[in-house]
Amino acid sequence: MNELFRKAATKVSCLLGSPVAFIAATILVVFWAASGPYFGYSDTWQLVINTSTTIGTFLMLFVLQNSQNRDTKAINIKLDELLRAIEGARNRLVDLKDASDDDLDRLEVEFQRLARQEGQAIECRKALQGTKVPRRRERRNRIDIRKNKGEA
Repeated sequence: MNELFRKAATKVSCLLGSPVAFIAATILVVFWAASGPYFGYSDTWQLVINTSTTIGTFLMLFVLQNSQNRDTKAINIKLDELLRAIEGARNRLVDLKDASDDDLDRLEVEFQRLARQEGQAIECRKALQGTKVPRRRERRNRIDIRKNKGEA
């Protein structure tokens, strides 16, 4: 049952997320609005669009939530693999989905602080570019090249 719903939800979300579906829905609404004078803008005429959109929205809620849950899970698995593969990465970040809101808030503050520090370092490098001071990695690469030339 799960697999059947997954396949159906994937197909429905792809189909209804397409430009063709948007154009079809727009044509349907225009047709409905244009038929108003014919039906005298009756309660039944209004009920048709209200009921149709309510049912469609209700069903799409489950389809979209399923798709979003699967996408989020896939992205998290990919990120977990990257964290495990990178030497020096903090493996405690792998299971963040189970962390409390307070833990997530603390980590967010920490990463914002790190981003600000990196941003300041980038600004310093930009300011120093005119003075021909190479970055640490560039210096390391130049030293490695010199060593390789000396060994050859």
